[in-house]
Amino acid sequence: MTTGTPEGGASGGPTVLRMLLGAHLRRLREAQGVTREDAGWEIRSSESKISRMELGRVGFKERDVADLLTLYGLDDDEERTRLLALARDANNPGWWHRFGDVLPNWFQSYLGLEAAAALIRTYEVQFVPGLLQTKEYARAVVLLGHGRAKADEIDRRVELRMARQQVLTRPDAPKLWVVVDEAALRRPIGGIDIMRGQVDALLEANTLPNVRLQVIPFNAGGHAAAGGAFTILRFPDQDLPDVVYIEQLTSALYLDKRDDVDLYAEAMERLCVEARPPTETSKVLEEIRRDLEA
Repeated sequence: MTTGTPEGGASGGPTVLRMLLGAHLRRLREAQGVTREDAGWEIRSSESKISRMELGRVGFKERDVADLLTLYGLDDDEERTRLLALARDANNPGWWHRFGDVLPNWFQSYLGLEAAAALIRTYEVQFVPGLLQTKEYARAVVLLGHGRAKADEIDRRVELRMARQQVLTRPDAPKLWVVVDEAALRRPIGGIDIMRGQVDALLEANTLPNVRLQVIPFNAGGHAAAGGAFTILRFPDQDLPDVVYIEQLTSALYLDKRDDVDLYAEAMERLCVEARPPTETSKVLEEIRRDLEA
């Protein structure tokens, strides 16, 4: 596991700053009874642009934020200065910006959420989660999806995955709660030697105070998340809703509506019950490690 802070510094980067600013602008607008249509007119834009701003899904022009604050009647100079500074910071690139050559736009948002989360709960059925992959295992996974890519592109993709892992060892590291299907731990991605090294790394990660790892055994049969892998992110700021992330082959879904999040949270809780308890994880991993020696 790498240590240190990724280049770019602040945890969360622009993604969560945009979400925070957007949530604040929404509250100010609603408090004044201003419609999104009227707010869009004020900044020479549309209702949909206001909606995207309030969800933190677009960048902010400082002039637009200033005009909206005026429209919403914010005359507290100190608060106004703070929000305009937040708008400027929200436009700064995150540490992952330097990987733009190999990073799809739809995944950049996830990296910002992951870096800002206080709690990351993830379920995986096919692979070891990216935050816990060894360099060799990560390379094998990257090659599965990008086998025709040039060697330097493969190296960049692996480097990005390793850089992500720094989130787990920084001073304000999030809690990571992983539920992984036994099949993912027995599937020899990259070969037996690489898989042995990966299981050894999981045994080490399982000793970290902020990591909880559970395994769903084969004998659990069907279970709550038969639909596939997903991640739920929770943030330290109570103004931000939990976000469910579901990765697809060429895109991703981000769900933050309460009903959707609640359904996935219930599925995750059932998975945690169906999995072997965390106190047995090391024993399960050691059993798998011995089988890989056979």
